[in-house]
Amino acid sequence: MSAKYGLVGYNSSRKHISISIPSSTEVMSPHIKSVEELRVLGINLSSFSAPVQFFICVAGVFLFYLIYGYLQELIFSVEGFKPFGWYLTLVQFGFYSTFGLIELQLTQDKRRRIPGKTYMIIAFLTVGTMGLSNTSLGYLNYPTQVIFKCCKLIPVMIGGIFIQGKRYNFADVAAAVCMSLGLIWFTLADSTVAPNFHLTGVLLISLALCADAAIGNVQEKAMKIHNGSNSEMVLYSYSIGFIYILAGLLCVGGLGPAVAFCSEHPVKTYGYAFFFSLTGYFGISFVLALIKLFGALVAVTVTTGRKAMTIVLSFMFFSKPFTFQKPNLRKMKMGNL
Repeated sequence: MSAKYGLVGYNSSRKHISISIPSSTEVMSPHIKSVEELRVLGINLSSFSAPVQFFICVAGVFLFYLIYGYLQELIFSVEGFKPFGWYLTLVQFGFYSTFGLIELQLTQDKRRRIPGKTYMIIAFLTVGTMGLSNTSLGYLNYPTQVIFKCCKLIPVMIGGIFIQGKRYNFADVAAAVCMSLGLIWFTLADSTVAPNFHLTGVLLISLALCADAAIGNVQEKAMKIHNGSNSEMVLYSYSIGFIYILAGLLCVGGLGPAVAFCSEHPVKTYGYAFFFSLTGYFGISFVLALIKLFGALVAVTVTTGRKAMTIVLSFMFFSKPFTFQKPNLRKMKMGNL
């Protein structure tokens, strides 16, 4: 039996998998007998070769998350909406849970395979990364937020070392650093002509990155040990996360003002949020497929790469100054922090 997770291939009569032997603290799911069909939006990825699987997942991530990023900035461009980032996350989690339930009901096997305790951890991390990221847009403009999120590869690698015991060679580390620095440099022009750094926003997006460092690795480990499906992962992690956010908003009294505001602008809030959540759900389905097939680092590399296209769309569709000059770091007024 191979010591690595993943698909081994097919023999002449039946398909099989190889998984690592769980440690004494991990119990292998009794449901794991063979690899089931991995379907994403009705596409049976199991019937394709690994390169084709990768291409399909990358295309899905780019397509849906580019639309997702556009709709996210569109929602926060609504006058007066910026203080309600956590409420948007609550609505988003509600839609995700609904979509996941519908998809799970369309499958033959509806059993929950991943332990509830694991879902509670994943839900907490998901609330952290998505809620803090959405809320940070109330303090940072979208390109400035992306500057920080471009660094996601590095904390994910660190999380892989501590959570999954992975080891990365020098080429992997160098590639991650170069990609992060390249994307940061690409977005720095916006910061020189339209600085929008805010201490609260920087803190929020930094905490979101800390959650990002763990969530992909925890998802990868759980899905491969217990062979959980994408729809199961989305349904349970986001429904539990919905409860977390709802409890938090009720405790701080943030639910009433948000509901009142959105009721006055239902199309620009709930309408946009529906399509925002729908494209996000489609996108995360492909991300989870990437995690299951190729690992968390590959998935984050793809999602980080599409951020360059998101920045281009941000400048195309939303009014903001732009320069072709090289960014002058000395003129960046970090004193705005």
